[in-house]
Amino acid sequence: MFPNRAFITSIARISSILLHSSADSWRSVPGNPLMRWPSPPPPGPPVLTDSSEAPHPSSAPLTDASSTSEDSVTISQLLLTTAPDALDSSLLRSSVVPSPHLLQSLPLSDLPPTSLLALSRWARPHFVSLVDLLARSRAFDSAWFLLLDAAPAPFPAFAALFRRYARAGMPAAAIRTFDYVRRHPEAVAAMEGNQDGAFELLIDALCKEGHTGAASELVGRRRSEAEPPGWAPSVRVYNILLHGWFRTRRLRKAEKVWDEMRREGVRPTVVTYGTLIEGLCRMRRPDQANALLEEMRAAEIEPNALTCNPIVDALSEAGRFKDALGMLEKFPLYGVSPNICTYNSLVKGFCKNGDLLGASKILKTMIGRGVLPTQTTYNYFFNFFAKFGKIEEGMNLYNKMIQSGYAPDRLTYQLLIKMLCEKEKLDLAVPLIREMNRNGFDSDLATSTMLMHMLCRMRKYEEACDEFESMIKRGVVPQYITYRILVKELKRSGMLEMERKISRLMDSVPHSTKLPGTYRVKEQGETVDLRKSIMKKAQLMSDTLKTCKDSKELSKLKSSTESAMESANRLITYIRRRVYAVKSE
Repeated sequence: MFPNRAFITSIARISSILLHSSADSWRSVPGNPLMRWPSPPPPGPPVLTDSSEAPHPSSAPLTDASSTSEDSVTISQLLLTTAPDALDSSLLRSSVVPSPHLLQSLPLSDLPPTSLLALSRWARPHFVSLVDLLARSRAFDSAWFLLLDAAPAPFPAFAALFRRYARAGMPAAAIRTFDYVRRHPEAVAAMEGNQDGAFELLIDALCKEGHTGAASELVGRRRSEAEPPGWAPSVRVYNILLHGWFRTRRLRKAEKVWDEMRREGVRPTVVTYGTLIEGLCRMRRPDQANALLEEMRAAEIEPNALTCNPIVDALSEAGRFKDALGMLEKFPLYGVSPNICTYNSLVKGFCKNGDLLGASKILKTMIGRGVLPTQTTYNYFFNFFAKFGKIEEGMNLYNKMIQSGYAPDRLTYQLLIKMLCEKEKLDLAVPLIREMNRNGFDSDLATSTMLMHMLCRMRKYEEACDEFESMIKRGVVPQYITYRILVKELKRSGMLEMERKISRLMDSVPHSTKLPGTYRVKEQGETVDLRKSIMKKAQLMSDTLKTCKDSKELSKLKSSTESAMESANRLITYIRRRVYAVKSE
């Protein structure tokens, strides 16, 4: 529904201020706020998505966490302590209703085969969930034990193995599972469709987990073996392969699949063109994607937003805003209406290129056409303000966002906190973190790390230590580089007792000791002098070799050159021991 004329007029007046003002245009004037953002749209019905993994429906009513925990303890004790011949009756008498959430909380990997069988009989409506949970924990032997015992087992349980084997980096095992299903139909309950559907699920699982090469080889082998006779890949198989090659950024492989489709006379669908266009745009080839869009129209396949939006996004990412806006104007010719994703791509592009004026124009256009901004739209502006350190403008926009009824997400808070921490605005960062916690977002690793680094730069070491201790208590393990920086500053300041406390806290939790490749301990004056001396000697040696053409003279310099090289090597070894031996400190 489009806004009324009065609303559009007010937005136009506000946008004119945005477009013709300087960087101060985002600042409010007392009593005259700059922009009255439209109220957020009411929540719509839930959107159903085409997920690769079917959800596990549960007929059990929703329960609170405490009752679920009690049920988990009850069932776990029965499974671990009850005799196998009495386990079935004990589970039935427990009055606990099985559910996927309950099965997820059980110690499945510790159960013997007899207990697993009893559990599968008790939770028969959730047999697929049980097999999936076992496969997810890499207990494939136990999963097969249940499948063979329950023959004929439901096909979704085998499909779960396709995905779990592929995710575990075992594509050959996934293919063997499909071969078992194909050669032993008596072991599988009647499934919807035919074996082509099972094959497509296998190819989809392999491609989405990065095994597109194995999937392509399997398609080729099945074609060459002609089993079943006359078999040929469907357009869905080709679409999955195209998507898989583009995910791994293998453009030539994707082009070969596309050429094969044309040779085989397989008619592409709108999904095929959408996959090609999105893949080309991800690889920064919007012109080729645009040509495919025209080819799609010539083939009398109607474009949609999923085929047009990636082109706008790729052009905006490349800074080709004239072409991106030109593409936007062509949307009516394709019978497509720009949506929030279209405008967000443009806002993102302008903000990424530091053009706040262009982003404001897009904001004016989208509101004028009845497309309301979302949290994502705001976050692109916040990212711009964080990048350029515009604290006042960012906080002003944040306040307007709150006043208009929009709820910030975690990314909004992280961008603002990052901006404040980089500018060492402790008086603003701490209240914002507290507000974030009140709104249901706990301080995660990124937030606490930014705060601690700021406190160290401001030499507020006691507050940094308090935050470090708070992280450990919350179950958040600090990054090793954060620990190293804090310990180094505490040693330098002579706070040895606090340094020992921080070290004990870090030792109390499992953590990695890896440091970023860019991390270097600051060189001291003596080390810098040694490095300069080495470079000076190397330059003198190079100049001598360039100017001296007498072989006898070079032979005289040979011994002195070797000694100089040995000296240089010793110096380099010394430098490395002093500068890069991080663990020895």
